[in-house]
Amino acid sequence: MMIHIGNPQDILVPPVEGVAGGGTAYGWNDGFTGIRNLSPLKGSIDPSEVPTTDLVHVWCMPSTANVGPQEMPRHLEPINLLAARNERESVQLAIRPKVSWVSFGVAGAVLVQCGDFCSASGDRLVGQSVTLRRVVPILGVPDALVPLDLPVSQINLLPGETTAIWVSIDVSSDQPPGQYEGDIIITAAKPDSESSAQCFSKTDKYKLYRELKNCLDTVGPVDDKPLDEVVERVKSATTSLRRVLLSPLFSEFSDNGPVDMMDEDAISNLSIRVKINLTVWDFVLPSTPSLPAVFGISDTVIEDRFGVVHGSEEWYEALDQHFKWLLQFRISPYFCRWGDSMRVLTYTCPWPADHPKSDEYFSDPRLSAYAVPYGPAISGDASKDYLHKQIEILRTKNHWKKAYFYLWDEPLNLEQYDSIRNMASEIHAYAPDARVLTTYYCGPSDAPLAPTPFEAFVKVPKFLRPHTQIYCTSEWVLGNREDLAKDIISELQPEDGEEWWTYVCMGPSDPHPNWHLGMRGTQHRAVMWRVWKEGGTGFLYWGANCYEKATVPSEEIRFRHGLPPGDGVLFYPGEVFSSSHTPVASLRLERILSGLQDIEYLKLYSSRYGRDEGLALLEKTGVYLGHETELYVGKNEHTRSLLEKQGAFRVLNRSTACGHC
Repeated sequence: MMIHIGNPQDILVPPVEGVAGGGTAYGWNDGFTGIRNLSPLKGSIDPSEVPTTDLVHVWCMPSTANVGPQEMPRHLEPINLLAARNERESVQLAIRPKVSWVSFGVAGAVLVQCGDFCSASGDRLVGQSVTLRRVVPILGVPDALVPLDLPVSQINLLPGETTAIWVSIDVSSDQPPGQYEGDIIITAAKPDSESSAQCFSKTDKYKLYRELKNCLDTVGPVDDKPLDEVVERVKSATTSLRRVLLSPLFSEFSDNGPVDMMDEDAISNLSIRVKINLTVWDFVLPSTPSLPAVFGISDTVIEDRFGVVHGSEEWYEALDQHFKWLLQFRISPYFCRWGDSMRVLTYTCPWPADHPKSDEYFSDPRLSAYAVPYGPAISGDASKDYLHKQIEILRTKNHWKKAYFYLWDEPLNLEQYDSIRNMASEIHAYAPDARVLTTYYCGPSDAPLAPTPFEAFVKVPKFLRPHTQIYCTSEWVLGNREDLAKDIISELQPEDGEEWWTYVCMGPSDPHPNWHLGMRGTQHRAVMWRVWKEGGTGFLYWGANCYEKATVPSEEIRFRHGLPPGDGVLFYPGEVFSSSHTPVASLRLERILSGLQDIEYLKLYSSRYGRDEGLALLEKTGVYLGHETELYVGKNEHTRSLLEKQGAFRVLNRSTACGHC
């Protein structure tokens, strides 16, 4: 993405990560004078008669910026986005009131409307291509992305605070390439609550309630009623509904047609138009992610919070919703249930291998890897040869190459390592080509494999061979030593199908890449850059919904005690923010998607010029010099010209004119 942000003399700009190569702007306000308001308003303010630009500041920010309530205004410039087909691009709009034009706790409201995106040849971005989400703080840090209604949504603004809107554009695989233009229209308005409070009392509301209830009671059950009686009931209900629609509450809508679009004259005369230019390139990111990124979803958290009984129809529906929703982020989900001593039951599909849903799940091209359970996902339906039957069915499928078994999380002693050996031996007896994944950060503490902890850690593959094929190590172990990755890889036998995956959990901590709440945007995104740079072939994350136990869907989100804020939580229940049952993504989850898309670009570049050139390009652009150094991004046009001269698609899908990566 490219955002040209100047620095004229009448504005002092704080250092924002992703904008001219600064740090983080979250909470920055010391000594800031801001943009000067050169046309002060006088008297009472009617937003329908005053240009919106006199009432609010509007400006754009990159997706790596944490835009908090104290983010200070900048000048508004056109937004230029670059995207391949089958890619999502995001940017943020920030809105801050200059004055208040209402008198009951808010500064005012704005209507946000998304226009069409069209190319010069007449092509359009259609359907759900453009989404708008409000950035909501969690523990005071911008994180939750709550969807806004389209095509028009109203947002209340608080005095002295900045509100951010996350704008995402999804480019489909078959979208014609070219230059697209669109806009987002922002118009100041009075909040609904003010007008409602003035003309609709509690008594009026109760009358309306009774009218609607009587209407419902009149229709009532009609299954066993004669046809002429049903007709009379419908006529009576129609009369009641017409009376409701003619009430003062709806008078402003009665003769004005649809209310989902704003008056065009009002838009052109008073509104702020944020221009967005989108370049869609003539190549497609693969449907199946090149790097398997497997993320855990706790089924017990779903059961507790949503009140679904394990194995019930509602349980299957809840798991199915979570699985399908997460696929859009290039993630391969697996469900997990923890046992004693970190033994874990993992499964991607809650249905058994002989169920039609199994093939539907595992054949989905967006799924790059799936977990096969060592035991049944549903307790009570186990048979002695359950594992054998599942493997026997799955081995005949083309998708078997995606399968893996994740049996134990971070074994610590010889007994736990032996348990992995025993379970893996049983699996390999049925399927010699099965892949067993083991996560670890140390060797067995009661049987040292080498004189020092790290040397023992490096020797784990030799100790576990042939009972593990995917050696998944903690990035925390590497610390500042990027060269240690080579020591780990040198112990593996890729010719025998052994792989090196990595994971993050509680560590590593700042300034390293991780997904903790409050880290910089590039730290979130750079987790995947690090995986690619170190040579990992897969990635695992232990949990995406592991908040503290709750028994009501709308209950406040609480992070688990003892973990860094945000650790194990990448999305939130939709019921916490509205009546929607759809999960709400975090900023961090969107940045994970960006990082996984970045890997596709790095792979494309390396396939043309070689991996060494890809690594060199990261260093030349200053995108990611290593996890032991401060994370930052390229800040000048050198990067862009470098890529163009070398004929690359581009690295990390962003122009460095704004230092946005």
